[in-house]
Amino acid sequence: MTDLGKGGKLFNYFQPRKIQTPSMSQDRTPEAKKKKNREIFGWCMFDFANSSYTTVIISVVYCEIFTRLVVPADMTSDNPYRMGNSLWAWALAASYLFVVATGPIFGAITDYSSKKKLFLFLSYVGCVVATFLLYYVEPGMVWLGMVLVALSNFFFASGENFASSFLPFLGSKEDLGKISGYAWGIGYFGGIGSVALATTLGDYTLDNFQNLKLVGPYTAIFFMVAAIPTFLFLREPHLPLGVSHHVNYFKIGKDRVVQTLKDASHFKDLMIYLVSLFFTMAALAIVISFAFIYGSQEIHIEAEHKQAMFIFIQIFAAVGALAFGVIQDSIGAKRTFNLTLVLWLVTCALIYFVHDLTNFANATLGKTWTVQWVFVFISSLAGMGLGSTQSASRALVGIFSPESKSGEFFGMWGLSGKIAAAAGLFLFGYIQTLVTLRNAFLVVAFFCFLSLLINLFVNEERGVEAANRFQEKS
Repeated sequence: MTDLGKGGKLFNYFQPRKIQTPSMSQDRTPEAKKKKNREIFGWCMFDFANSSYTTVIISVVYCEIFTRLVVPADMTSDNPYRMGNSLWAWALAASYLFVVATGPIFGAITDYSSKKKLFLFLSYVGCVVATFLLYYVEPGMVWLGMVLVALSNFFFASGENFASSFLPFLGSKEDLGKISGYAWGIGYFGGIGSVALATTLGDYTLDNFQNLKLVGPYTAIFFMVAAIPTFLFLREPHLPLGVSHHVNYFKIGKDRVVQTLKDASHFKDLMIYLVSLFFTMAALAIVISFAFIYGSQEIHIEAEHKQAMFIFIQIFAAVGALAFGVIQDSIGAKRTFNLTLVLWLVTCALIYFVHDLTNFANATLGKTWTVQWVFVFISSLAGMGLGSTQSASRALVGIFSPESKSGEFFGMWGLSGKIAAAAGLFLFGYIQTLVTLRNAFLVVAFFCFLSLLINLFVNEERGVEAANRFQEKS
């Protein structure tokens, strides 16, 4: 499933140092090209491998196991899975906060050490081990489940950042977008394949729990095996001349965050937009983490619906990113971003009234559609919203950023996204303790409306001029 970690491959999580990408002359010989292609393949395979984690564990399968079976349900309540939903949200929120706290240090490590591959390997092992250990989480072992989910998601997100730091060394600047696109596409295949197999484990019942808990080892083994080419073919990049190995990573990380905030404060429209984007990313984090949980608990979708829903979301996410990219060329980045928010508001309304919509459609058209399949079709709009919103948001940050500050500001974009995810999930988890899941999901619409309202104050032309003026001065 489209997730918060994707789409940022071109930019490290925090401000990267200036990197000298490999020159074309170095890769002219057939043997050199062969090695470089193997290295690119190995790097792309990490996306293929780790997509199994975010799709199977976070978005589609284990999220339901945890919320419905690991956490005891209160069948006397109008929302029997209330506590499970809240604890799931809080476990993920805690992991994102940990990523934010350690991100500056890890960013410094990736830029100032020759140990990128080692830290990528450690994050990979951490995610694989924590995911495998989910096998030992039995019904009622709530705290163990929360800890393992938070740890595995932390290692997954950290691994995404370490993997991203290799990209500038994989080709010339002109080829980086293409290479990133390869990984993006391969990652979707990994997600689709892993989910198709994981959804064959049977019904989400206590009687079938011995089969269901195999999802942890299955996902861990898939990730472990599929990522082997990464560590066979991906080479440790050399530090450019003049970069010291002996630095204080804590100080560098802190100084970068402070300096980035100072620099960004001079770009009014960028700052307004980032506030708007904060609420959008909070909404997307809820959708990514709870879309299938909502479908299962509120709409009662089955395995066949889940498989179709997942595929539809993946396909329409790609369609949305491409289609709204074309629209952006015609009407501008700000209007395109606003249009994606309107799409989300429409999608939220359709999901909230899906039962009424199904009854109306059947009565009007003389059909016998089930609410489950109508929900699956509506999920296509959600997929389009995911792809288009992430694409449009990246574009606006790009046009508001001077070239010399692009890595720095995209790093802040990634940082704010993680903070927004944590805040959105914490709030959603709390709201879930008060109301039904259906009503709690209205917070997604509220966040999108608030984001749209704030973004109206962004002046795209003024923001572009500010970026151009800064570039000319520098």
